[in-house]
Amino acid sequence: MKSTTNNMRYIVTILTILFSFAMQAQELIVEEEAPAVVKEIDTTLSTVAQKIDGVSAVIGEYVILDSDVDKSIAQFKAQGASLEGVTRCQLFGKLLEDKLYAHHAIQDSIVVSEAEIRSNVDYQLQQFMAQSGQSMDELIKLYNHPNEKAFRDEMYEINKSQKLASEMQKKILADVEITPEETRQFFNAIPEDERPTFGTELKVSQIVIEPKVTEEENQRVINQLKEFKADVVDNGANFRSKVVLYSDDKASTAQGGMYTLNRKQPKMVKEFREVAFSLQEGEISDPVKTDYGYHIIFLEKIRGQEYDVRHILLIPKVSEKATVEAREKLEKIRKSIVDGDISFAEAAKESSDEKETRGDGGLLINPQTQDYNFELTKIDPEVYGQIQDLEEGEVSLVQTDQGRTGNVKYKILMVSDRVEEHVADYSRDYLKIKELALNEKKIKAIDKWQNEKIMDTYIKINNEYRGCDFSSNWLKE
Repeated sequence: MKSTTNNMRYIVTILTILFSFAMQAQELIVEEEAPAVVKEIDTTLSTVAQKIDGVSAVIGEYVILDSDVDKSIAQFKAQGASLEGVTRCQLFGKLLEDKLYAHHAIQDSIVVSEAEIRSNVDYQLQQFMAQSGQSMDELIKLYNHPNEKAFRDEMYEINKSQKLASEMQKKILADVEITPEETRQFFNAIPEDERPTFGTELKVSQIVIEPKVTEEENQRVINQLKEFKADVVDNGANFRSKVVLYSDDKASTAQGGMYTLNRKQPKMVKEFREVAFSLQEGEISDPVKTDYGYHIIFLEKIRGQEYDVRHILLIPKVSEKATVEAREKLEKIRKSIVDGDISFAEAAKESSDEKETRGDGGLLINPQTQDYNFELTKIDPEVYGQIQDLEEGEVSLVQTDQGRTGNVKYKILMVSDRVEEHVADYSRDYLKIKELALNEKKIKAIDKWQNEKIMDTYIKINNEYRGCDFSSNWLKE
């Protein structure tokens, strides 16, 4: 139901978002004349990135350099991304789309957050160094920058362009909705022999028991965090150093425990946000309890709606005795279910420690569809490994897992309502069909906007890329 062109556009879009910093955008400085003879383009993805400084295209106030596609190819391959089936023309076309969106975002006075963009740059650099195994100095040398500041400044401009493009797309699609009647018409328009086939679907329920942390252990953690705070406040100790030495939030350690919070865009759990937003600049909170453990929060800077905070997380440890007791408890629950003394759903409501599923009798919610059905071929690999041998209605043996804090937890699972692979049925598969109809409507909205804006925007494509067979009318022919 989607054309090959649209499928390829999605592939290139995903690749571009993942590695957007491989692309470069600059202010318009010079306009070059197109050559009289158009060269035939090499549509293969060369393994050697060429350093070329010419201008390949001008989109409004943006330019795309000849070397931009080569840079993106080199970046994708360095990250191990597959570019099979993706041509240089398609990558170039995606660059044109991004710059068109960014240009009109500026025309529409769309504002993006400088702090958020710089935070993204920090994250991207850390991720890239971790995945490539290269140091900052090696990255600077690889991308031929004189110093780290120049590298970061270029990445900032690239990320800003990407963010503007993203916000422009959101604005275009903000009012796109689908009605039940439109969904019905969409489905009826599909010939019966072309209707999609949905894979085997099932519902998965689970009961989770987590070992309990003792009050003594909780108090030990709280006291340690209070000591950290006192050392910083009374003795001038460095908060960031304590993050590196002690925090259990390893994902933020490299950034000194830094997170940027926005009052209008919730990030982090509610308890953490509420305390962070109540602090004054330079203030450190008392210990704060969340589902992840205990934190102290240092508010470093306030910029309007944005708060730069650092935190130290300590996770209370579970005793071996509590671990044994938790497993024994779940073994007893499983036996009661198997013996028919209680249903799985009733046991989940009474005993499960997982509050997200407890109220629904342990049923897992599919994050993609927001319903209870999971397509077997798309289910989380870890969950699939735990249920693949279960018959419908069968209760698994006790499984060992990890909670969000990293501590051990135990669970049992059950599969129900298995529906084998089938051709789309309007009543049974309404939500999936609605999603397909909505996606098609969004594609049409984007195409309509893009076609209109291409005609209204100054666009000049130079050199061999004029020979590309673009899916959009970039050449205005």
